[in-house]
Amino acid sequence: MSESEQKSSSALGRFFGRIWKIAVFIYRALFVISLMIGLFVMFTFFSGGGAPKVDDNVALVLAPSGALVEQIDQDPGQHLLESFRGEPPSQTPLRDLIDALDLARDDKRIAFAVLKLDALGSAGLPQLEELGAAIKRFQASGKKVIAYSPWYEQAPYFAAALADEIVVDPQGMVHVEGFSVYQNYFKDALDKLGVRINVFRVGEYKSAVEPFTRNDMSEDARKANIAWLGDLWTDYTKGVGAARKLPENGVLNYVTGMRQALQDGGGDTAAYAKKSGLVTHVETLKQFRQRMGAIVGIDDDHGSFRQVHFSEYLRAVHHDKHEKPIGKGGKVALVVVQGEIVDGPGDVGQAGGDTISDLLDQARRDEDVAAVVLRVDSPGGSVWASEQIRREVEALKAEGKPVVASMSTVAASGGYWISMDANQIWAHSTTITGSIGIFGLIPTIDQGLAKIGVHTDGVGTTPLAGSLRLDRPLSPEISSIIQSQIDKGYRDFIGGVAKARKLPVAKVDEIARGRVWSGGEAKTLGLVDKLGDLDQAADAAAKLAGLDPESYELDEYRPDRGFPFDMLLPFSSSIKLDFLPQGTTRWLAGLLQRTDAERALRGLNDPRGMYANCYCTPSMGGGNILGR
Repeated sequence: MSESEQKSSSALGRFFGRIWKIAVFIYRALFVISLMIGLFVMFTFFSGGGAPKVDDNVALVLAPSGALVEQIDQDPGQHLLESFRGEPPSQTPLRDLIDALDLARDDKRIAFAVLKLDALGSAGLPQLEELGAAIKRFQASGKKVIAYSPWYEQAPYFAAALADEIVVDPQGMVHVEGFSVYQNYFKDALDKLGVRINVFRVGEYKSAVEPFTRNDMSEDARKANIAWLGDLWTDYTKGVGAARKLPENGVLNYVTGMRQALQDGGGDTAAYAKKSGLVTHVETLKQFRQRMGAIVGIDDDHGSFRQVHFSEYLRAVHHDKHEKPIGKGGKVALVVVQGEIVDGPGDVGQAGGDTISDLLDQARRDEDVAAVVLRVDSPGGSVWASEQIRREVEALKAEGKPVVASMSTVAASGGYWISMDANQIWAHSTTITGSIGIFGLIPTIDQGLAKIGVHTDGVGTTPLAGSLRLDRPLSPEISSIIQSQIDKGYRDFIGGVAKARKLPVAKVDEIARGRVWSGGEAKTLGLVDKLGDLDQAADAAAKLAGLDPESYELDEYRPDRGFPFDMLLPFSSSIKLDFLPQGTTRWLAGLLQRTDAERALRGLNDPRGMYANCYCTPSMGGGNILGR
């Protein structure tokens, strides 16, 4: 074959190769679209036969699973796959549990409530306090709450402690151990690899950078951490002690006395929990079901007591609910900031600066919205994104629409940045907040490359040209420039806090410097106005806007994740499909899910490399020490 023929053949092959790739892409795209449409049709068909029926004399079962969240925000692929496989959801909205209890307390069809918490993966104390308040309102109507779990982890038990009866399996336990903050430190490892982490920060308590620069926790960080951990632990022990009517230091005595008690009692953890007053009954699941069945009867279809799951109950109640038309200015918008604050629209599980700003802008332009509640459950993140959100809060106030910040589990660093200009800041005494400080991290790998014989050299037209290459050490000039930016960012932060909170700048600097505070201590310091839950914050917003606290509508604004998932998600929680082949679900998982590492890296996207972030979530007890 001649050279010209070979070239012609090669060009022809590349042409048809490209055509083939385009055809394959179109085929796959059509397949995915067809699949999504098919699933939507199936969801609509199977869930369209009417809302679930709530029979008379049944138990309301509150069985949260996965993480307790302020607003459902997860990978759509994961959400769909959970439905296909019949798995419990990996997220449970806190408001759904509260709404179900509040609606059921005056519903004559509901005899009592069962709190089943063994599938609850994570929850913050403020969230559990709000759930606890709903439990108390339910009990005030004369109905019992009965908690059942094979075992109780520390966080879920905080809510279970309020129940009228607490049941544990004979082989179960109540695992309470206290709160802690432990982390890995990488300085020695980085030194061995030849990776230098260049740190720029303001504040001796801004300890987020310490794992890269030390091999242990600094004394400043140790002092600050034990202070706010102690505040949370005090609230926990007081709450449990009061709920269970334990003697003073009853919870602490339970923890410290466990070793000896189990040695004396043959290792019977359930008996020890009952003797200590933490549970009222030790029963197997079968025994528990029979005892509940004696009250409401047994359902022959599934062999347990007659019951309705809280999500089915809400669907049934909301199906029959007829909304009254809302008059002009009769709404309070609820905007949730959940997860790390990142620049841009953000990914699932993140609070995108553009996304939250757009939601606040929508509320500002909506004539029916009279006020806004900014619900914050975020450790912060990008300084740039946080500032964009803060500016939208400022714009709402300039428009005459008051903004009330309601802090959930954590509203620290960037989470406080976005809250500081609100008309009022509400928090729980157990909220993790403060951490007013800024840092920047720039790794350089020139030393590591030198170890394997790789060197970098060249020229530039100015001293700054090429100064931010990772394979070159940072020059004094660029280091000084970056630190100057960090210093200005910190001055802007404390200046903004001082102006918004009406405090002297020197006072703010004294309580800032990256230090973490509990919500209770933050109120004492003037960083928080009032202690209370979301409902109280919403009532306060309505009052500031001149609305009737008894008749306003709290309208939850949600990020638009786009078609088709926004259409599918409302249906996917109401139906379980087990007929899809396993290979198909694995393929969907690979197609739709991202790794945690990828999400974490995507979060480090501040355009100036400046972060107001607090790595301050405490450990509230690991898995069951006996295994599962």
